[in-house]
Order: sequence, then C-alpha cells, then structure tokens
Amino acid sequence: MESWDVLVLGEGPAALRAAIAASDAGARPLLVSGSSVGAASGFPPISGFSASLNETSPSSHIQDTISAGGDSTDKEAATRICSLAVEALSELERWGLVLRRSQDNLPYLADIFGHTFPRVAGCGDSTIREVTRILEEQTMKRAINRKSDLLPVALVMDNNQARGIVALDIESGDLIPIQAKTIIVASQGYHGIWNSPSQGHGNGLAISNSAGISLRGMANVPMYALTISGMGMVLPMDILGSGGRIRKETGEDASPVEVIEGEPCVLDMRSMERSANGWFENTSSKVLDRVGLDIRNEVLPISPRIVSTTGGIPVDDNCRATFDSGKMWYTGLYAAGRSAYTGMHGLSPLPGNLIMEEVVTGAVAGKHAGKWSMATQFGGHKMIEVALSESQKKIDQMFSTEGSPVGHVAKALSSAMRIVDGSGDQSSMAIAQASINEITSLGIRVTDPSRRMNTELVTALHVEGLLSLAMLISSNEEEE
Repeated sequence: MESWDVLVLGEGPAALRAAIAASDAGARPLLVSGSSVGAASGFPPISGFSASLNETSPSSHIQDTISAGGDSTDKEAATRICSLAVEALSELERWGLVLRRSQDNLPYLADIFGHTFPRVAGCGDSTIREVTRILEEQTMKRAINRKSDLLPVALVMDNNQARGIVALDIESGDLIPIQAKTIIVASQGYHGIWNSPSQGHGNGLAISNSAGISLRGMANVPMYALTISGMGMVLPMDILGSGGRIRKETGEDASPVEVIEGEPCVLDMRSMERSANGWFENTSSKVLDRVGLDIRNEVLPISPRIVSTTGGIPVDDNCRATFDSGKMWYTGLYAAGRSAYTGMHGLSPLPGNLIMEEVVTGAVAGKHAGKWSMATQFGGHKMIEVALSESQKKIDQMFSTEGSPVGHVAKALSSAMRIVDGSGDQSSMAIAQASINEITSLGIRVTDPSRRMNTELVTALHVEGLLSLAMLISSNEEEE
C-alpha cells in the first residue's frame, strides 16, 4: 500500500497550490485526480483575480466582499482571505503569470460590478487557464508526484481522523488503496447537479459526505449572469470591465443582478476597448464557432445559470476541516477551494473572489498540512482495507442488471434540482427531495461490461455522488 505525507485530491488551482505549499513545508505530497493532467485549464472562465493592488489597504475589498455576500458572510474569513490576495497574486506573477497591463505598465484592474474600486486583475478570458498552467509548472519544478485518471471513491476516516482513500484506476479498472497522514480535499464544486456530471462533479465533497464529514452552505448556489441563453456557454465577468455592457430590451444598461432576477437582457460587446480585443480572442472565436454570432457586430442573449458553488467542508483559519460549530477538527483533514466552506462569500461571491480564494486557501491548507504531517504517524491500515472491500462491492453492484442507465439518472437529477435555486424555499426543497428519493431508490446501472477505461462507470460514480449531495441539500441536513 502506498503511503504519503500529504494527499491532495483535485486538479485545479487550489489543489496545485496546496501541493506546492506542502512540498515547500518539507512534506511528500501526492496529487490525485480522476481527470487527466491539464484538465483544469478548461474550467469556465468566470472572472479574473481580485486584489487591492492600487489601494493602501484591503479594507475596501473586505467591505465589498461582505456587501456582496450579505448578512450570512463570515466577516473574519473575508478579512483573513482578502488580506492575503495581493501577496498571492504577486507570487503568481513572480512565477511567470503574464497579467494584462495598463498604459503605465501596471497590472490592468477591471472595474466590475460590486467593486468600489477597479480591483480585478487577470489574463482576459484565459485567467483560469494561465493560473493553472503556472501552478502546474511549479509542481513539476518541485518534482511533485501526481497520479491522473485515478478517481477517489472513498475517504477513510478512523475516529474522526483521516487515514487515506480508495481510488479507482480508470485505465485498469482496479481499486487502489492509498494511506496518508493528511488529506487535502480540493476538487471541483458540485454545480454538475444542475448541469451535467462533467461540469462540476463534486467528487471530493461526495466522498467526504459519505464518510460522515459535516458540510455547510451547500444550499447557497449563486446564479451567474453571463451565460449565453440556450447554450450554457460561460462568458467571463471581466468583459464588463473592458467596455462590455449588459442591456435590457429597451437598450438601457442593466446590472448582473437584474439578469439574475429574470430581466430579459443581452450582452453588448460591440464597443469594447480596442486594447482588450486580444485578451478576449478566445471568447470571440468560441462564440462564433458555437453560436454563429460575431461579438463585434451582434449582441448575445444571456440568462442566469449555476456555474459554481460555495458550499463545502467548513474550515478554520488553517483550512482544517471542522465540526461541532468549529469547536473541533477532523484530525489530518483539510479542505481548500471549491471543496471548502470558508463562509467569506455569503449568498453571492464578489467577482474575482473565487479564483483568489482557491489560490489563498490552497496555500494555507498545504502549508499547515505539510508541517503537521511531519509530526504525526501513519495509521488506519485495517480501516483502509475494509473500505477497499466495501468500495469493490459498490462498484460490482453497478454492473448488475438492476437500476436505471447513467444518462437517465443524470437527466432526472438535473430536472429535479432545477427548482432549487439557493432561495431556501421549503416547498421547493420538499418537492426536490421526493424526486431524489425516487431516483435514488431505482439505483444506477452501468451497461458497459468492461472494467478498463470505462467512462460510463466514472460518470456513474460522479452521478451517485451528486445524488447524495442533492439529497443533503434538499433535506437541509447539513451542519448549522
């Protein structure tokens, strides 16, 4: 059985940054992901990186974050994380991140809705891709071990202490046990519940939930305004800081909030700043290829959609997973990025804060986990063996003749959860819960009998995990 000091689950900026920090702390980290290397570069380009570069202090950034999130925002978390934003962005730039520049050769800061001052830096529509690329380069420079196409299917806990995982080797179809002193859950969000499993599978949270880890903020699912109607194609919020405008049918300017509230609107990019053209070339070509519209001459119909989530494993200031209202922590278990619930976003994240939080929490979790792992021992070997046996039985069951096809279950889940929009309406929750109970009772069946490179099995495991999270959301059983 393989044994590692720090096991990092995920492939995005949070996971990569956590592995880097753990390595720098002297630990031996292993990155594990069910996706191939570089897959995170294709994540939707929601926004750039918010940081108070041209301000004397982060106080305004903190206040804007609290205002966007509302009364449910954790003010201490917002203060702590926003205060680390400038340092995190500066580090990325030192490592080679090429930011868009203004005429005075300073980082261009977009003035986007919700920010008191221009504060969103980035690489146009390629921020997530470029940040991921830079962090992947840093993991390679440190010779950090990485296993791709290895899907975690079980998190092993022993008396509230993390001991390891069981993972599916997608290529061979075998289950592999991995022991670890510490585990950092830093995988994708769970927005695949409302879309498709390939767009936010929430794997890290699903296996955590199955292991009995308390989750919070799961029903807070913020709507995103800039998606093309009928297509689901996500456009970066940075467009609004480069001359793009949201307009009503009357031609009047509108805000993202009005789009989310249901106002019929279009995105007008015809008068964007000339200097921005090269930075949004990818968006221009994608829209032309997929929608057949030229953004230089035509407007785009937009509608709100769930493209990210902010709920997850509650964490403290060291990104340790906590329970009992933060009074206790699951020994050796950490969370970062979209797998962590910091509370800083409240009901709605401020543009640019999501990727910033990913990088910041990844660094914090990795550093603490790396140091803590040096002072503890491995354990839980028998528990991992038991989990291995149980995981094998679960997968074998999916190959039985009973149950619904994977595609049918995924569509039924998405349909059932469309009425859950983050408002917390109890009648909607009850309807969704009844539908999910019915879907779950039928089970999931994998029709492809092969165990090797079985993408249907991978989708089935993702859908099963999303079903468990949907049940948690609709039943309001998460930790208060």
